[in-house]
Amino acid sequence: MLLLVPALLRAQSNDTPRDTGAASWREKGVVTIREVPVWGQRPMKGIGVQQTRLDSAILKENIALSIADVLAFNSPIFVKQYGRATLSTVSFRGTGPSHTQVTWNGMRINNPMLGMTDFSMIPSYFIDDASLLHGTSSVNETGGGLGGLVRLSTTPAAADGFGLQYVQGIGMYRTFDEFLRLTWGDEHWQVSTRAVYQSSANDFKYRNRDKKENIYDEDKNIIGSYYPTERNKSGAFDDVHVLQEVYYNTGRGDRFGLNAWYINSNRELPVTTTDYADDRQFENRQREHTLRSIVSWDHYRSSWKAAVKAGYIHTWMAYDYRRDPGSGTMTSMTRARNKVNTLYGQVEGEYTPNDRWFFTAGVSAHQHFVESIDKHIILQQGGRGIVGYDKGRIELSASASAKWRPTERLGMSVVLREELYGTEWATIPALFADYLLSKRGNIVAKASVSRNYRFPTLNDLYFLPGGNPDLRSESGFSYEAGLSFAVGKENAYTLSGSASWYDLHIDDWILWLSTTKGFFSPRNVKEVHAYGVEMQADLDVVLARELKLGLAGTFSWAPSINEGEPISPADQSVGKQLPYEPEFSATATGRLTWRSWGLLYQFCYYSERYTMSSNDISLSGRLTPYLMSNLSLEKGFAFAWADLSLKGTVNNLFNEEYLSVLSRPMPRMNVEFFIGIKPKWGRRK
Repeated sequence: MLLLVPALLRAQSNDTPRDTGAASWREKGVVTIREVPVWGQRPMKGIGVQQTRLDSAILKENIALSIADVLAFNSPIFVKQYGRATLSTVSFRGTGPSHTQVTWNGMRINNPMLGMTDFSMIPSYFIDDASLLHGTSSVNETGGGLGGLVRLSTTPAAADGFGLQYVQGIGMYRTFDEFLRLTWGDEHWQVSTRAVYQSSANDFKYRNRDKKENIYDEDKNIIGSYYPTERNKSGAFDDVHVLQEVYYNTGRGDRFGLNAWYINSNRELPVTTTDYADDRQFENRQREHTLRSIVSWDHYRSSWKAAVKAGYIHTWMAYDYRRDPGSGTMTSMTRARNKVNTLYGQVEGEYTPNDRWFFTAGVSAHQHFVESIDKHIILQQGGRGIVGYDKGRIELSASASAKWRPTERLGMSVVLREELYGTEWATIPALFADYLLSKRGNIVAKASVSRNYRFPTLNDLYFLPGGNPDLRSESGFSYEAGLSFAVGKENAYTLSGSASWYDLHIDDWILWLSTTKGFFSPRNVKEVHAYGVEMQADLDVVLARELKLGLAGTFSWAPSINEGEPISPADQSVGKQLPYEPEFSATATGRLTWRSWGLLYQFCYYSERYTMSSNDISLSGRLTPYLMSNLSLEKGFAFAWADLSLKGTVNNLFNEEYLSVLSRPMPRMNVEFFIGIKPKWGRRK
């Protein structure tokens, strides 16, 4: 079959993180590779897989952004954000955040208490390779991803001698971003240290449409009203990330690696638009210390590969709410402390006996130890009450797959995964197939079906008060079918795209409901039917010898309907779209590069989202659709002693007023500036 190497494919030195469009390819050590038609076989590993891959250029377009922002502008999934440096979660295909699995270098990093991942805590500067496995395709990597999987990883720096990169960013609202990377390497060793420091007062102005001020005449009669302009209160943050990597390649088919990622976060939680409190009379703060570490060994041979990994995660999280009751002294009202320790191990192998068969097998284990305590100081009694739990859970996953390509056009794959959470087992099967409809245009049809499970989180089971140890696992059947294509003309253009349809049925959806005892408790109440269409396309065009244009876009139609039984006579949620899930979303990106100049425009759109399961739009039951646009311009300079780059970015270009979550204001138009330097000393001759 014909594999197209894109005309704009870039080969770049890896001694520093790769960015895009910022400076000319020549000034950044980048060369243009001519598009070449290559005859070969489609990769066996990707038979039937629906995947969105985010290349390194996308990840480094704005290094001040988190992975949440990268996904919002470059993928068809919904990103729900409470604002910069606050909780950001993703939803695949109308499912919840806990239905999305997230891995970092193969290790799951979903919080075992909540089942979700806060993507605002993942700087894009720390990720070298990111891809999305949609729906059924996630079974190839892990179970539990009813919606899909976000796969994040780092790669060896490929440094030759010593290298350095430093970027300083300054933005509105007293925002400062600093990025540093030190690398060193030779033919055997690759060492990299990355550090990020981000801080901001985050006190942007917004129009508060949840409050209304009256206008009075001289006789105190109301003659009008307006929505007041306020500042975001109690939203400052101060984050530090450090990533240390060491790789050793023996040169004889073995590679050893160490990855250690430390996070120190101190964030205030912003006041909602409906809160009239004076922010000087309370403190609402969240702190986190997290260490993620992995050691690995990869053993390569001509027809097989073996890999062993071991890891450890430690997370300490604190939430403090203090208030002045009127005495002038802050009094602690809530002191929540959470500790999570996870031990991780994995063994996997691949075997290719010939060009028709490909086999994989693997076993992984995650042992979680979680302590969740909420300490309430009882002033009247002069004592302290403790509410929480201290639990452990083992999570085992074993998988085997066989991929077969009997002819050049046809490929088939079967995956069987066995999962253990605590004492509960689940069998997860999946079938995949693809067929090359036409070599001209590289048109490939894909189809898959799977049965998947998601086990309750530790909070679902044990949270006090309200945890329900009798919860059943959520389960679902997923069906997918799609087409992909790729065409191009040498030194002129490349065009590729895909469209897929999916149908997902989830039983025993877990929902937290209020009880007669005055607290919430989870129950298996819903049956959810999620279905829809996902499309994406990429176009690269050479307009002139040094003028190049790149366009990319995605579109998603994602109804997610509650088809369960009413839980009460007043329940109006049956047959309605799930809350906070947009039915339509779209993204678009345009890149124009000329010599050492780069211009980037990004756009994303989300349709209306309901805040109530009944889809009642009265009062605050609906969040209006919004369009978001960012624009950046960058210029590169090449000197004998260093490469420099200057970049300006305008976020929310058209000053859009919008909410991603009810009562959580988002910033209007704001500006950031970056200056970067990469010295040319220290490299081996």
